[in-house]
Amino acid sequence: MPTFILQVQTTLDGYMAGPDGQMDWMTMPWSDDVGEYIGGVMGPVDRLVLGRRLAEGFIPHWAAGPEGEPQESIDFMNRTPKTVITRTLTASPWPNATVANEPAAAVDAMKGAGGGDILAYGGATLVASLIEQRLLDELHLFVNPVAIGAGKPVFPTTARTDFERVAVTPFACGITAVHLARA
Repeated sequence: MPTFILQVQTTLDGYMAGPDGQMDWMTMPWSDDVGEYIGGVMGPVDRLVLGRRLAEGFIPHWAAGPEGEPQESIDFMNRTPKTVITRTLTASPWPNATVANEPAAAVDAMKGAGGGDILAYGGATLVASLIEQRLLDELHLFVNPVAIGAGKPVFPTTARTDFERVAVTPFACGITAVHLARA
């Protein structure tokens, strides 16, 4: 059965964006070891899950073949089928993407179809929904060495969810990956 994985950037104090969605706290450029780690996570993935707001920038960004990105990454992002979780769309405006309005039903259907792993990228609304509904099997938190004090948290405050540490991997650029599995 496919594993449903979340990969997200976070601050030391647990935020994935500032109060107004700011992402200027992210450590850039990444060191080569981050790319190797992400390549390992993405290797068995054959479907991406995105929130609608992220999809609006993410899908066109990769479709444009952004400069500075490895062609292998561009090809992967463009050829991999995507499911966009949204409350507002009823049909996908993007090629190679479908929309789903109920995260739990969409995840059940994707897992039931078999195949490779499923990787979620998302904003705070999608991530909170996936965590609150306990839909994720694994998390890869890329903890940046900065605290911002306020913002959009990775973990919602309404539901306890227990995880087990799988691995902690420090990178040359200062980011640390924390790999967790649902307990």
